[in-house]
Amino acid sequence: MSIHYTLRHASHPSDAKAYDTARLREAFLIEDLFQEDTIQAVYTLYDRLIVGGATPATKPLKLETFDTLKSENFLDRRELGIINIGAQGTVTVDGETYILAPKEALYIGKGIKEVIFQPSEAGDARFYFNSAPAQRNYPTKKVSLAEAETVETGSLENANHRTIRKVLINSVVDTCQLQMGVTELKTGSVWNTMPAHTHDRRMEAYLYFELPDDQMVCHFMGEPDETRHLWVKNQQAVISPPWSIHSGAGTSNYTFIWGMAGENLDYNDMDKVAPADLR
Repeated sequence: MSIHYTLRHASHPSDAKAYDTARLREAFLIEDLFQEDTIQAVYTLYDRLIVGGATPATKPLKLETFDTLKSENFLDRRELGIINIGAQGTVTVDGETYILAPKEALYIGKGIKEVIFQPSEAGDARFYFNSAPAQRNYPTKKVSLAEAETVETGSLENANHRTIRKVLINSVVDTCQLQMGVTELKTGSVWNTMPAHTHDRRMEAYLYFELPDDQMVCHFMGEPDETRHLWVKNQQAVISPPWSIHSGAGTSNYTFIWGMAGENLDYNDMDKVAPADLR
């Protein structure tokens, strides 16, 4: 079996306030998503989002179901979003081939029987994915960077000049609840998602990548009036509960993928928190 998975239970914010560093990392940080010739997945009980990484180095990797899903196929009751973070790669969906350049995305709807991640002749193949429960089936669709809804925001003066590419959102592709995008920090900028926000109607997951191996991102989380932090390495992910802010500052610029699941597809559905109100 090519897929290995773990289960993460949800944490009450009152409980999370008492976590030490080790417990905080155990609950919210995903450290080893990309392991050669395996698919690594974390099934979270926040909106039942699955966070995963596929690294087909020497052989194709089939996205297989596992016990917790209680289904014959992985996507019998789920939708899937894939973003390529490696060299140009290929994903086969029920026999149809999709070629993904770096940072291009692929949406795969409920009911698809077979998803296979192929090794890449161009170099290191790495695919990041999120999966959420789905109520109906929407067609598979590739989204190039040119097709993404792109916004440039922030400023170098505030160390947050960045490009946001909304690749799998409802203005670009039909989904049930899953949304994903790629945010790139410009050279000299290190802050993401600041001013911070929460959104009770959905959870989120961040994957940090394109970060030099000797650099780190400090990811801020927790309720706005009592925040915590996690030190995150390249190609590690963070689970963000609905009650938590999700923001970060790096010792270098970097790129991150945000993925969301929940009851609202409105990208701007957020409760903003002014920097001066954070504690």
